[in-house]
Parts: sequence; structure tokens; C-alpha cells
Amino acid sequence: MTASFPGDAEIAECLHSCPTGELCEAAHEVTLRCAHKKFDMCSIINAKSGRCGENCKWCAQSAHFHTNAENYPLLPYSTVKEHALYNERKGVGRFSLVTSGKRPSDSEVGQICGYIEKLSECSGISICLSLGLADENQLAMLKRAGAARYHCNLESAPSFFGKLCTTHTQEEKIETLKAARKAGLEICSGGIIGMGEDERERIELALTLRKLEVESIPINILHPVPGTPLENMEPIPDEQIVRTVAIFRLINPFAYLRLAGGRARLGKETLAKLLHAGINAAIVGDLLTTLGSDMESDKKCFREAGYEL
Repeated sequence: MTASFPGDAEIAECLHSCPTGELCEAAHEVTLRCAHKKFDMCSIINAKSGRCGENCKWCAQSAHFHTNAENYPLLPYSTVKEHALYNERKGVGRFSLVTSGKRPSDSEVGQICGYIEKLSECSGISICLSLGLADENQLAMLKRAGAARYHCNLESAPSFFGKLCTTHTQEEKIETLKAARKAGLEICSGGIIGMGEDERERIELALTLRKLEVESIPINILHPVPGTPLENMEPIPDEQIVRTVAIFRLINPFAYLRLAGGRARLGKETLAKLLHAGINAAIVGDLLTTLGSDMESDKKCFREAGYEL
């Protein structure tokens, strides 16, 4: 007799209809059985800001919208080194260079490769990159220089992404992630919740990430930026944030679930629920265009949740 396994539609209906308490307890059991016990902290630097020609509705750095985001070219190595060494001294294991724009130029990639090689001589921190839609040759160069992981968020469900951005497709993002893995890089990809999608679309995103076997999944909470099309979006309720984390853990039992942008709005009680439901990684320190978190308070909170650092 052939075994019958549930499809995506059945999984989505089951998760969507499950009460929040039961969902979180199931996710907690999966976390204990499957997820990494050592909390993974990373920090990022906004290495190139603004002047982006893409029309992503959530983004403060889009040239299509009038915001107060800074505009500057690729930061000098001295600044990148200073931030990397500071985070390493604070016990952060990963440091990511993030640049605005659809894709990096070959000149920028060459410059960043030089940064990575120099950093490896003075630091043991793991280098991650988020440079947009880099091509296969660029990703191979970055890997040879010593990069460990490449980040490219899918942002939202495949069925919803087109409502948020029309200047590039989600398929282009998926091809970038596949090319990064082919180059030997680990991949990091997640999304932003609270952009008008419903829970079934969040489940769709989680299932898409599972199929790509993503190792690290950042979960961002929309921080509405004045001047962007989403500036008046109502904040997503805390219960929906907790449900989302639980759902992502149940669908992606082995991945790092990384609490990322927008977390400054969370109270201690909600943060504790998120850690219980499956968060085992976080971006610490300041974020791209919004205030992040206090690192020492974060570490205390993660230890209290039972994680090693």
C-alpha cells in the first residue's frame, strides 16, 4: 500500500486552523527535538545606502520614494573592519555586509572580495553578504575570497510578491540563491511580515523556503517608513507574529529562525513567546535604516530562554 503524504494545501489548512496555544507548543517540541541549541547572533553593516532603482514598497532606500534614508557609496575598508572587530569582541559570530541596489557591479564585488580577504587576516568572524542579484561568477569570486553565506530575502509569498515589487521578480531571487549554493555558499533567505499578506500567504512563504532548503531564515516585522507606499500599514498584531514563528518552525524544523528587522517594537512577553516557539537566531545591534537592539540585553534574554551563546 502506498503511503499518502499531505500536500501544501492540506498543511496550510491544518496550520491555519490550529489554535495559537497548540501551535506554539507543537513548535516548541519541534524546536527541542530538531533545532540548533546554540543561539546564532549576527550583525550587519549598511555598507552602501540608498540610490536603488527598484520599487520595493517597503524599502526606505528606493529611489522611487521620498524618505530620509542616507545616500552613500560603498564604505571604506577601515569602517567595515572597525564594525566587524567590534561585533567579534561582543561575541557575535557572523557579520554581514549589506548593499543597496538591484545587483552589485563587478568593481564593487572586487572591492568587497578585498575586504573579506583582509578581514580574514585579523578576525575570525564569519562573513555573510547581501548584495542583491549577484551572478554566478560574482558569487564564485566571493566564495573564493572567504565569504561563508549569501543572503537574498524572498520577502513574501510567491503569490503576493508581485503586489509589492514590479522591477524584479521573486524567481530572480530564487535563481540567485541557487547560484550561491552552487558556488558553495550557505544561503539565508526569509521575509517581512505585516505587508498586507494573510496567514496562508505566510505559510506559502515558509513552504517555499523549505523547498529551497534554506539554512537561515530571517523573519522581519514591517517597520512602516514615512514616504513609502506602506507608510500607513497597520501594525501586525503580536499574536500573528507569534503564530508566524511557530508555523515557520513547524515547516522548517532544522533551520535557524532569525529574528530581524522590526523587533524593537516587541515587549519582553512577546519576545519570550517567540523564543519558546522557535526563534534560535537574531540580528543584534542596529539594522539598516531602523534602530535595532541593545546587545547585552539581548544576550541575557537568549540565555534565560535556555540557549547557549
